[in-house]
Amino acid sequence: MENTLAPTPKARISVPVIALALYAVASGYLMSLIPLMLGEYGLDNSLASWLASVFYAGLLIGAVGVEPIVKKVGHRNAFVWCLVTFMATIMILPLAPYSALWIIARLVAGMAVAGVFVIVESWLLHGDESARAKRLGLYMGALYGGSALGQLGIGVIGISGGVPFITIITLLVLAVVVLLFGESDQPESEHSESLSLKQISKLNHAAIIGCIVSGLTLGAIYGLMPVELFARGIAHSDIGGLMAVVILGGMAVQPVVPWLSKYLGRTLLMALFCLLGVAAITFTTLVTGIQALAAGLFFLGVATFALYPVAINLGCDKLDASYIVSATQVMLFSYSIGSVAGPVVADSFMSGAQGLMGYLFAALLATCIYMLIASIKTKRQAIAGE
Repeated sequence: MENTLAPTPKARISVPVIALALYAVASGYLMSLIPLMLGEYGLDNSLASWLASVFYAGLLIGAVGVEPIVKKVGHRNAFVWCLVTFMATIMILPLAPYSALWIIARLVAGMAVAGVFVIVESWLLHGDESARAKRLGLYMGALYGGSALGQLGIGVIGISGGVPFITIITLLVLAVVVLLFGESDQPESEHSESLSLKQISKLNHAAIIGCIVSGLTLGAIYGLMPVELFARGIAHSDIGGLMAVVILGGMAVQPVVPWLSKYLGRTLLMALFCLLGVAAITFTTLVTGIQALAAGLFFLGVATFALYPVAINLGCDKLDASYIVSATQVMLFSYSIGSVAGPVVADSFMSGAQGLMGYLFAALLATCIYMLIASIKTKRQAIAGE
């Protein structure tokens, strides 16, 4: 009977969204902190790309293994365990500044974060299908808004000493407290089913490609953009602000995505966002100055951060609710493949004239062409079927 009451959906999703926002602030700070603090711990700067890649390798592994955990202990408890594991991997960094241990810690961190993403996405994708785009927008807004706020920690809190780690752990503890004591309703995890390989092969290919490219671009942005900005002579105090601008672009576009989805096909929408990213990168090469760079990075954030919610919504379109957890695993797995490859491939561009921007330009332009072709093909099939 409670399902007939209008406020129930809000009560159900408020707890995971608040916990996710707190996680995002902590994680956003940490992602920019790690590549900038390597020198302080006597580690080589070249380790940055490998730490980013191994983190996303952990995402890849975690995306495969999280479904049985969610099914066994439920969404709330699984979320708590993922956050506790993530905290443990952070605490080891200042205590054991060795390359091998940091790589292992970031691998395990990626596995824990994969759990966070699959849990929250499947939690919010359950329920009324017509409201999924709005719930995903809320999810992405909390994730990107928190990440943007976290970037400001570089300038406000700094990158030295133990205070950054204490701040990050405190935020994650608060997230756990919200999950443990907040009132919420969660999906019936025992009713979830796994997709077969045949069913996976029939998922929308453009959706899977969109998730892969999202990983290729965002993995490189998170892992190497601070290094790219530092190489351009940007001060540490400004790097955090510019990273926040990228993520604010991603946050700003989230309310627009559900609205645009009503009027444009999702495949065409991904093509247009990729084209916007290409234009933003071109703008940063044509116009000089930090203000112009900030404007270009904002629209680059709009373009790259819009791909994943559009793709995952396309992938879960008309899918039975019992397959949602499994489908989000497949999408996160696809994202993780791109995220693992992204920083390593982008690293080969870093010595070039355009650096990371050259890599992002090539990735987005190729994807734009693919999505345009796929959109035309889908339109022709729809016309033929009428």
